[in-house]
This record gives sequence, structure tokens and C-alpha cells, in this order.
Amino acid sequence: MWTQNATELAAAVRSGEVGAVEVIRAHLDRITEVNPAVNAVTRTLEREALAAAEDIDRRRASGERLGALAGVPFTVKENIDVRGSATTHGVPHFEHAIAESDAPQVRRLRAADAIPIGRSNMPDLTLNGNDCTSQLFGTTVNPWDRTKTPGGTSGGDGAAVAAGMAALGLGNDSGGSIRLPAMCCGVTGLKASHGRLPSDHRVGGTEPTLASQLLPVDGPIARTVTDLRAAFHVLAGPDVDDPLALPVPLDGPPLSEPIRVGVVADPGGFGVHPDVRAAVERAAAVLGDAGYAVEEVELPRYTDALTAYGKLISTEFGLSWPRIRPLLTEESARHMELSMERMPPSSLEDYVRVTGERHGIARDWARFQQRYPLVVGPVSTQLIGGPRPRVSGPEEHMRATLAISLNTVTSLVGVPAVAVPTGVVDGVPMGVQVIGARFREDLCLTAAEALERRFGSFTPVTPDWKGEQAWTR
Repeated sequence: MWTQNATELAAAVRSGEVGAVEVIRAHLDRITEVNPAVNAVTRTLEREALAAAEDIDRRRASGERLGALAGVPFTVKENIDVRGSATTHGVPHFEHAIAESDAPQVRRLRAADAIPIGRSNMPDLTLNGNDCTSQLFGTTVNPWDRTKTPGGTSGGDGAAVAAGMAALGLGNDSGGSIRLPAMCCGVTGLKASHGRLPSDHRVGGTEPTLASQLLPVDGPIARTVTDLRAAFHVLAGPDVDDPLALPVPLDGPPLSEPIRVGVVADPGGFGVHPDVRAAVERAAAVLGDAGYAVEEVELPRYTDALTAYGKLISTEFGLSWPRIRPLLTEESARHMELSMERMPPSSLEDYVRVTGERHGIARDWARFQQRYPLVVGPVSTQLIGGPRPRVSGPEEHMRATLAISLNTVTSLVGVPAVAVPTGVVDGVPMGVQVIGARFREDLCLTAAEALERRFGSFTPVTPDWKGEQAWTR
């Protein structure tokens, strides 16, 4: 059953073809089989998951109508609350921080009868770039190739979904942290518009500052775009716990055809690997065959957006760094320290100015996307690196940062994006992202479906070293 996708499992459970308990047991067995090699699931929620599955089976037997994701097992990143489970953020400081209630996204998935089956790994406090190593749980490796990263920072969810340990993963993305694991692991991921999906990003009860309100978005990882769309429909909408979540229709108004797609293989002109460029060009050709009007473009105010993002992050982290730094190792602190060296915290006057500049950049993007409602580009302009990427100095840090800059810019302006695989190159997945105008997730998903129809899907995958432990703490 672990080979079946989320919508297939839900249909089978609703019809009574299989029981929810049977589905959960199959995935728990799969976790036992392959997680020692991959280290994506930090803790299973076996007792709670089986109890929820038994309740679903009882309700179905009594004739009750079940939810859209009935019996579907999902993992939850270590920085999202699941009631009765510690929200550790990967560090010892929060090892015993038991959540009293579910985060909004977990609550919504439960309401659709999906079942949290385990917690998923992430880097310490999400601060270690495209890595998935935590002090508490060690290093997650890519199920395709243990010498590669599964992506950060929702790498545990990406690897778990790709290896069949769960049908859905729940992560978050403030600069690629859903899209990178999706690309690295050969699955799909949705970074929704700012204000589309509710979330609760308090850490240890502390309310998020402005950048942490505007940039991170919780969202789903799945093996197919169909599953991604189903999860999106469950997760979207306002919630009392998130005053920024808005009641926006799931589908926007029809657009005149052909819909224009802007293509950018080397965003910012910082350089792109030939294999990445080829993936973007193949995706553009497929969309052209599907009836889209495809044109190469230059994105508006790209370097301005990167600078604004860096200043917002460094200024806010600079204020809290004395409290955060003692929670981290030298390795996990290095990424943020190099970021603040490159972009030092701003004065209050400059910070306030940058908040206004962000507004203007988002306006210019909205105007650009009146002509190009969709953009296709890379998730990373460089190939997948090792499972514990080492950033030795400022130049290497700059290269790593610029490789994923399209994720940074789209997070700053708050627009949606879907990461979708385009194939497997030299044994590891390759993919692109489809970016839409704000609240046009429907357009992103439809275009991603066109790509998936042509390229296919490539998971679940079984690690060929599954009898060996491939990670260390």
C-alpha cells in the first residue's frame, strides 16, 4: 500500500476496499524497513495513528461519510505542532516542548481524516541552509543516493514521501525549504501564496517578528500533483489562529488563452549548470506543446529583492542572535553567521525603509505577472550536493545562496510556486518550479500537471543500501 498515492489511498478507504488500519500498518512497516537507511522520520506516532485509523474504520462501517484524505498517512516537520508530541526544532533546548494543540495545518489534515504517522527531520532551527542535520536526530540522506542531500529544510518530509514512508509530508518554506526537498527527492511540493494557508510560527510561545510573518509558508509535499492539489484544497482558507490567512477562492478567474509563461533558466545571471538549464528548457517546450505561449524573460527587480530579503532576515536575527546562538553547534550556526557577515543587520531607519521597498518590489512583480501569469525556472541553478554540505567561507556561502535565489525572491514577494520533477539525471532527480501570480495556485498546479503528464512520476523509491545505516549524529 505504500506504493499508492494519497488520493488513491483515500478513495480505497472511503469505499471500504481497504481499512485505514491496514494502510497505517503498511506504512509503519515501511518506516521500519527503510528509515534506518534514510533517517527521515525522527519519531513514529504509532499508537495515536492506529487509534485514529480504528476510529475511521468504525465510522465508515457505521455509514458515516469520510473526509477527502481518509486514512492518508502524513509526516510533520519537527517545527510544526502536533498535540501530545514535542516540537523540538531539532535542538535539545526544545526536546521536551510538548504541544498542547495541533498547528492549523495539522488540524485541517486531521479534519479531512488524514493521519499523522510520524515527525520528520530538519536542520537545527531551520538555520543550516540546504542540509537536513539536527542535533537531536542526526543527518537525513537522499533515498535515491546516500551521498546526496535530501534538501533543506523540510528534507525529512521530502525523503519520507519519496521512500514511501508517508503519502504526504507537511513542511514549510521561506526560501525554498519545500521546493528544494521536492526537487532533490523527485517529488512535488507547493509553496503557497502569503496569506493562502494558515500557520502558527511561534517558537517557544514567542510571537513571530515581521519577516517570520511574511516569508514562511507551511505546505504539502506529495508524490503527484494530483495529491498536491487535494492537500491544497484541504489546507487553504482562514483560521482563527492565523490573522493573516485570507478567505480567497481556490480558483481564480479564467485567463485569455494562450496563457503566457515566462522562462528563466539563469535567474539573476549568476550562472547555471548545463543540466539545470536543459531541464528548464525541456519544461518550457512541454508547456509550449500544451498550448502555453512560452517566452524567455528577465524578472523584475531581482537584485533589489535579494537585498531586501537579506536585510529583513539579518536585522531580525541580529536582534535575537544572542539568544539563538547558544542553542546551535558551530556547524549549524555557520550559515546564519555568514549571512549576517555578508548582509549586516540594518539600523531601524534602514529596516523600516526596506519594509516599504518590499511592498514596491511585490507591486512590480504583480505588474510583471499581468503579462506573464506563470514563470518556469530552476529550484536550484546548481546540482544536488552532499548530505552535509560544508560552507567554508564567504565565497562558497555566496555561491550556495545565489543558486537558490529564485526561491528567495518568490518568498519575498509572496507568490505561489510548485516544484515538479522532470526526470532522473545520473541517478538523482531533476526538477523545475512553476511560479504564479499571488493566489493563482490553480494555474501553477495545472501547468505542473501538464509537465507531470509528459515526464511522469518517479517515486516511491527504495534505497538500494536499505540494510545499512547511512547516517550519524
